[in-house]
Amino acid sequence: MKRKIINTADGSATIYLEEWNEHYHSKHGAVNEAYHVFIKNGLSLFSDRELSVLEIGFGTGLNAFITFLEAPALKLNIDYTGVEAYPVTEEELKLLNYPEQLKAEDKEAVFKKMHRSKWEKKTPIEKGFDLCKRQQSFEEIEDEACFDLVYFDAFGARVQPELWTEDIFLKMFRALRPGGVLVTYAAKGSVRRAMQAVGFEVERLPGPPGKREMLRATKHFEGGEN
Repeated sequence: MKRKIINTADGSATIYLEEWNEHYHSKHGAVNEAYHVFIKNGLSLFSDRELSVLEIGFGTGLNAFITFLEAPALKLNIDYTGVEAYPVTEEELKLLNYPEQLKAEDKEAVFKKMHRSKWEKKTPIEKGFDLCKRQQSFEEIEDEACFDLVYFDAFGARVQPELWTEDIFLKMFRALRPGGVLVTYAAKGSVRRAMQAVGFEVERLPGPPGKREMLRATKHFEGGEN
């Protein structure tokens, strides 16, 4: 499928799939969306600890890079796992302007290291941040109680409805430790109901620019699986 690098409303890049009319990140601002959904309403819930993060849709690496930048202020040591079926190419990587947009040009080598690190192998990116990229489909995920936080950043239900089902969210529920949290930009009622059906408690929260709402799901200590 043909992919094209474009700039979003806040100046940060994303990948556009012309055949699906689908963007990897919000056209209203890739960086703004990432901060609002995954940092403000996800990562910032945790501090002063070891934290294991699973990203569903590693894609451009934006969410991983922002997490790396924000972790020190929260005193977090991050063990980050990114699942991606179709990695970006070296040519695409050169066009992703996140270090510049985030005023983190001094960390450009970190961003490139994230993309160039070996797949299926845990790589120390810098002290306090380890990354393991897994090239697999989301349906193949079988982790059990491994993660504290899930960034659910799959393509939208309009183009890939099979990624927003009870079956997938049961995998997410099982992958989280008790007390774990899943955050996503999505807010459809069918998505919320699928999350609730497998045991999550779900909150509607104000969405990022261009979206009225988003969802946050919590696996409570007393929660059980259906």
